[in-house]
Amino acid sequence: MRIRPIPPNELSPRLREVHDGIAGLVTEEQGRVVILDDDGALVGPFAAMLHFPTFGVPALFLQRAVAAEAHLDPIVREVAILTVGGAYGARYLLYAHEQTADEVGLPAAQIATLAAGGRPSGLSDEQAVAHDVATALTSGRILPDSTYDRATQLLGHDGVGELVFLIGSYCLIAMVLNCFDVPVPGREPSTAQP
Repeated sequence: MRIRPIPPNELSPRLREVHDGIAGLVTEEQGRVVILDDDGALVGPFAAMLHFPTFGVPALFLQRAVAAEAHLDPIVREVAILTVGGAYGARYLLYAHEQTADEVGLPAAQIATLAAGGRPSGLSDEQAVAHDVATALTSGRILPDSTYDRATQLLGHDGVGELVFLIGSYCLIAMVLNCFDVPVPGREPSTAQP
């Protein structure tokens, strides 16, 4: 990890309010995901958001908007998020969303395949098109017309818009996690010398 989580007592009052809001909201929505260290500091992408609040807090607002206004099926959303996580190899993102995907009912075999960067069998049409859109966009390509048309047919115009902003917001999170080499809680690399 290249930046340390900031203990809450070291934060300005404004950032402490952001910290406490994140801690409460994520704990409520994703209770199994570890987001606080032993000092009560936020871990995962949230540490970087607090280190760089000029950019991190607006990024957090984007994440909240994408979650608060969600209309896509939760499994479709998790397929897209895990596709992004698998494409970038973002450890903390995969850790958090493997659990979330399990909670919303995505089968374990499909979760594992998505996390490994593959395309699982047995996806519904909506789930498959979410995976296809995320795969195309994370590879830096223009979305093919046939894929866009299929996504629009299955998810609707607004659903495609939601999907694209969901994918983009998680690409940002994956990049932040990878830049700062954010580990999975409890699986930090050993610093002991052999």
